[in-house]
Amino acid sequence: MKVYLPDESVLEVSDNAKVLDVALQISEGLARNAVAGKVNGVAVDLSHPVSEGDKVAILTLRDEEGLDVYRHTCSHVLAQAVKTIYPTCNLAIGPTTATGFYYDIDFKTPITLEDLSKIEEEMKKIIKSDLPIERFTLPRAEAIKLMKKYSEPYKVQLIEDLPEGEEISFYKQGAFTDLCRGPHLPSTGKIKAFKLTALNGSYWRGDSKNKMLARIYGTAFEKKSQLDEYLEKLEQAKLRDHNKLGRELGYFTTVDTLGQGLPVLLEKGSKTIQVLQRFVEDEEMKRGYILTKTPLMAKSDFYKISGHWDHYKEGMFVIGDEDKDKEVFALRPMTCPFQFQVYLNKPRSYRDLPMRLGETSTLFRNEDSGEMHGLIRVRQFTISEGHLACTPEQLEGEFKGCVDLMLYMMKAIGLDKDISYRFSKWDKNNKEKYIGSEEEWEGVQAKMKDILDNLGIDYTEADGEAAFYGPKLDVQIKNVYGKEDTLVTIQIDFQLAKRFEMVYTDSDGEKKYPYVIHRTSLGCYERTLALVLEKYAGALPLWMAPVQATILSMTDRSEEYCRKLWGELLEEGIRPSLDLRSEKMGRKIRDAQLDKVPYMLIVGDKEIETGTVSVRDRKLGDIGVMSVEDFIKRVKSEVKSLKLD
Repeated sequence: MKVYLPDESVLEVSDNAKVLDVALQISEGLARNAVAGKVNGVAVDLSHPVSEGDKVAILTLRDEEGLDVYRHTCSHVLAQAVKTIYPTCNLAIGPTTATGFYYDIDFKTPITLEDLSKIEEEMKKIIKSDLPIERFTLPRAEAIKLMKKYSEPYKVQLIEDLPEGEEISFYKQGAFTDLCRGPHLPSTGKIKAFKLTALNGSYWRGDSKNKMLARIYGTAFEKKSQLDEYLEKLEQAKLRDHNKLGRELGYFTTVDTLGQGLPVLLEKGSKTIQVLQRFVEDEEMKRGYILTKTPLMAKSDFYKISGHWDHYKEGMFVIGDEDKDKEVFALRPMTCPFQFQVYLNKPRSYRDLPMRLGETSTLFRNEDSGEMHGLIRVRQFTISEGHLACTPEQLEGEFKGCVDLMLYMMKAIGLDKDISYRFSKWDKNNKEKYIGSEEEWEGVQAKMKDILDNLGIDYTEADGEAAFYGPKLDVQIKNVYGKEDTLVTIQIDFQLAKRFEMVYTDSDGEKKYPYVIHRTSLGCYERTLALVLEKYAGALPLWMAPVQATILSMTDRSEEYCRKLWGELLEEGIRPSLDLRSEKMGRKIRDAQLDKVPYMLIVGDKEIETGTVSVRDRKLGDIGVMSVEDFIKRVKSEVKSLKLD
């Protein structure tokens, strides 16, 4: 029979050929390096049979999907090792990640990081045994019976939640069997280099109402040299982790009794966010935005109009009980319906449009406990939120203006080279998640695609990631560990104006609904602070640094001059600090360096006599003596130019 290869060439194979046979027929080298295959676009095991006319591709570790199969098998080896050492534990799920794999496990007795080494040793034994990995399927009832036999309640739940008619497959390696869709390596011996990297907690299915499980992370590569390189990068990432740096440098802290996802911003964190907020508000004012300030909560009736009560209630902090209380309130998870009230304050005509509303908004979202991470994912946060009402003719221009503002902000903080774009669309197979008709959604998505293409934006598409009221452009960014989050969104809303009866009188005298663009310019300030701390390893650029210069006294005789200098810098809008300790100058300079302060101003008898300062740059070291006036000009010039170096 004939099968087709990726280059569209035809290959004659035997009637009972498997994917591995196809690889062998192409070349023995390819067969040796093969880890899995793709048949008609679906990843499969090497033992998967092929049929007449199939399109067949061979996956190796040079392919991203091949590496994913490799790491997925590592997660099964991890599970087998854990079950061997801790036979009473229960397995949950063990997927791959962008950089490795993990397995969620319910241990009867908690384990510690020190236990990972013995799990690794057991994994090495399994790999050395080179156990064949075999796939088989079972009907639903038999699948449930098998998992109950192995005392795996989480697997039973997973099977029970599968749709009727779904194929239920398992993979067996030695005495170990796991529920899995696959594909996998043909044997455990194919694994060459792996490492367990972390131990965290995670709620079953990400729901804080469920039991907390242990999550063991690992990674795997084809060669030990690749693994060593990755582990070195991981160590460097840990040094840049804002969770570590931010606490050590005094930007923020957390308090257990306050609750997860509720960080306390300390003096430095508060100052940097204040600087960023003022920068955003001033720039938005230049671009024609109207500043608003709206309530932090509203009655449930309000959210029912917008649709948030039906589509987002689980993510909100609700105050009161609908069954008992006359009025139930909720803290706001977003600002859009609140800002709409500014539009609705008086009748509008086409001459009022576009209307650009901007607000520094504090929002509240009931994120799952397992998702909390430093300042990147929190439950209370502040965002540079804005909403633009415009006519259909103005839509593309206003969207372009939002993208331009976002890019200006990203360049200002130095993240413009680190972002990517995602066109987030609705899921037409899950229509109950959204408001509006299929015709409306398809029409607006087509319009948005045209806008993005006209702007020349290089984006990926993601079904099911749209807001419930419209598609959006998500500006994505990765933290030091490679985990991707959304930093900025720009959304086209074609529904909420109707729900709130936001109309304008057009030039033809007709009442019409405007398009609404929901957007952020810099995104969530807490998340942005986390990302710039990681980007610059704590040494923030001068213009956004909480302390721009620290004044170091050489002797007690310098104190009066230092205090006078401190006040003069403050008057000029520069953010200084004072170090008047009776310490050696070397110690003071070292402390300022560790504190990542951009400039150090050293004051001794000579500087007092000449009215100057001896200036040290945190990167360049001693840059000489200069007048106070010249130093002030230098700082102001760097701030004005938004210098990042």
